[in-house]
Amino acid sequence: MNIVIAGAGEVGIHLAKMLSNEYHDIVVIDPDAEKLNQLSSTADILVVEGSATSINSLREANIKKTDLFIAVAQSEETNIISATLAKRLGAKKVIARIDNNEYLLPNSKEIFLNLGIDNLIYPEKLAAKEVIALLGQTSSTEFVDFSGGKLSLAVFRLEPDAPVVNMTLNQATKDNENLEFRAVAIAREGETIIPRGSDEFKVNDLVYVITNQGGVKAMLKYSGKTNIDVHNMMILGGSRIGVKIAEALDKQINIKLVESDKTKSLKLASLFTNTLVINGDGRDTNLLMQEGLQNMDAFIAVTGNSETNILSCLVAKRMGVKKTIAEIENIDYIQLAEGMGIDTVINKKLITASRIFRYTMSTEVSAIKCLTGSDAEVLEFIVKPNSPVTKGKIKSINFPKDAIIGGIVRADNSFIAKGDSEIKAYDRVVVFALPSAINKVGKFFN
Repeated sequence: MNIVIAGAGEVGIHLAKMLSNEYHDIVVIDPDAEKLNQLSSTADILVVEGSATSINSLREANIKKTDLFIAVAQSEETNIISATLAKRLGAKKVIARIDNNEYLLPNSKEIFLNLGIDNLIYPEKLAAKEVIALLGQTSSTEFVDFSGGKLSLAVFRLEPDAPVVNMTLNQATKDNENLEFRAVAIAREGETIIPRGSDEFKVNDLVYVITNQGGVKAMLKYSGKTNIDVHNMMILGGSRIGVKIAEALDKQINIKLVESDKTKSLKLASLFTNTLVINGDGRDTNLLMQEGLQNMDAFIAVTGNSETNILSCLVAKRMGVKKTIAEIENIDYIQLAEGMGIDTVINKKLITASRIFRYTMSTEVSAIKCLTGSDAEVLEFIVKPNSPVTKGKIKSINFPKDAIIGGIVRADNSFIAKGDSEIKAYDRVVVFALPSAINKVGKFFN
């Protein structure tokens, strides 16, 4: 696939590197020559120095033969203009990153479709939705629903007292072969393992589990985790993400939002009915304690500064807060933060990449999630008639070893996949795949 990316910021660079690993032809447009030089020296990517709103720059990027144009520059106006021009100049599909929620309203969406923009992506809103979903499943470090919640991916970190520690997968499931959940991967010391029967669970493993609705309670028992009800929550940072979370939960739970900018604090205070906005420095531990940090059920740090978010979450954890969530934009810090004991890390680049990545698949993918604790992806495929995956039992179709089928949704029913399971046309199938398997897996569903 020919892909042009407008913008060599953090999101653009991450997407370019990720998509170039999938053997797509990538061109990146940006006015910053230094950024482009760094990018082209680390990945097999062509670059065009110039503005993405320039017709000459777009033509130099061969926009006429572009399958997918992704506008993720810092400026929303640049993204909208460049995406509109790209479509007019021949790009088959265009996506633009935005920062304005009103553009996503039904009436507004039609305007952008008329401009030729196929999809709008608002990373901060996606991140806020992810945090809100996690607050409903506080035992997990990540939680993703598929097929309207008929199947879910839950991620747990194994504590020393977890019942399955030092047990093999076979030992953990020998007394109950009809479990309504399945461990599909283990992340350990930077490596992701697709577990087989003889693989053991270890302390601090991140275990990725596919479950249906009936399996959630049993899954928690095996992991040694419990869900907590969130009644009191503190948000550090009046960023777009922080505001979106507070707006969504303002009337449901008690929220304190700490913001360092006085003018911004006054403006935010007028937005909420129940949320208490506090003007102060979130790095001041005494301030957080005075505001009742030790009484919070959840603490969410979304200041835009990764270091502040990590350190404040560590303070919250030490004070006994049961659920801590940190926004970390430096991908190199993610594993470090998780190793320190922060419950959940969110990253806008990975969230945005998940949304965009499915447009690059040759197979019909209804959902895809790029995971923070692993380099793997979880995909939901809609099975085409006569595709290879329908030609026998799962154990006999030679499915790639670096991928695993977790669960199947058929009409209103969902079930966990086993070796004897058979997949039928129009099933929705959730697959956990390492990067080496993505292209191989797609061919099974075409």
